[in-house]
Amino acid sequence: MLKTHSLDAVIIGAGVVGAACAYYATHAGLHVAVVDRGSVAGGTTGAGEGNLLVSDKEAGPELDLALLSAGLWRELAAALPASVEYEAKGGLVVAPDESALKALRTFAEGQRAAGVEAVELAADDLPGLEPHLAPGLAGGFLYPQDAQVQPAQAAARLLAASGARTYPGEEVTAVLRDTSGAVRGVRTDRRELRAPAVVNAAGTWGGHIASLAGTALPVLPRRGFVLVTEPLPRVVRHKVYAADYIADVASGSAALQSSAVVEGTPSGPVLIGATRERVGFDRTLSVEALRRLAAQAAALFPVLAEVRVLRTYHGFRPYLPDHLPAIGPDPRVPGLLHACGHEGAGIGLAPATGALIAAALAGARPPLSPAPFRPDRFAEAR
Repeated sequence: MLKTHSLDAVIIGAGVVGAACAYYATHAGLHVAVVDRGSVAGGTTGAGEGNLLVSDKEAGPELDLALLSAGLWRELAAALPASVEYEAKGGLVVAPDESALKALRTFAEGQRAAGVEAVELAADDLPGLEPHLAPGLAGGFLYPQDAQVQPAQAAARLLAASGARTYPGEEVTAVLRDTSGAVRGVRTDRRELRAPAVVNAAGTWGGHIASLAGTALPVLPRRGFVLVTEPLPRVVRHKVYAADYIADVASGSAALQSSAVVEGTPSGPVLIGATRERVGFDRTLSVEALRRLAAQAAALFPVLAEVRVLRTYHGFRPYLPDHLPAIGPDPRVPGLLHACGHEGAGIGLAPATGALIAAALAGARPPLSPAPFRPDRFAEAR
């Protein structure tokens, strides 16, 4: 016989977004449980770099979400164990020529109006910040608000700090609904978790969970690779990337795109991301993607050309067509809330997402307008 538990909400997904939803919901006084068919941070979160970026987002709803999250991450860093490896290292975006620098300048002007700190740098300023950068760059912008965490640790520590009941290794097989169609919990192969609210924080599987609840969300997986070098002295001080990364993030192309983001870590290895391509859930190793990343990283930091890559890993980012996550109640299914579709920004946007979900669950005033993230906006567009 299945075990039955009564709760205020069930959160599906134990990645960093689900963990943040649990953290802020329990801090709002709610009794919640988190269920995941795998392990904590076993999906997209565990395959991430831990980017907490404002630098790659143009003025608009996603940047507002990122700025709120940046402040919340600073608060969380003070409350969570040091093992989350929060580093307020700042981001450095570099331009190869004057045309790219001019485009970055225009981009930064819009960001500043939204509250972003963006400091323009001349070519002569770059070596003082990053001594190993390639020569000949036209300049760049420093973003002091960019930061970094160890993503799997961040998710695990957030979830532990929430105090929520956690059920890893249990796949949700049904979203329970009453005769009116309202959500009443979930069923796994081991138990029923009864609750008047269910939060879909299932990442790339968010569309599947939506379908179990009788609705639709067009989440697609977007594959990305990361290279990990041998441990090194701190040869890369900031999170560094070239201007073309911003265009890649905003692109909806299904084809392979790569633009190196290079950063050191407290333990020594340098992380080199990131590629993007829509190939479904194909886990085949792409030699072409890895070659591109390695070449682009060495072009930014020639010192890396002779460094050994110890391993590579890849995962799937939850992509939505307009590049904004779905956050909040789904008016098509009473009691269903979504917190997915963040693509490659989920780690950075998790705290603000959790705060919005907690406010919706508790009937409290949200910290910013959730309107741009409405889960039913895609149905309206058809």
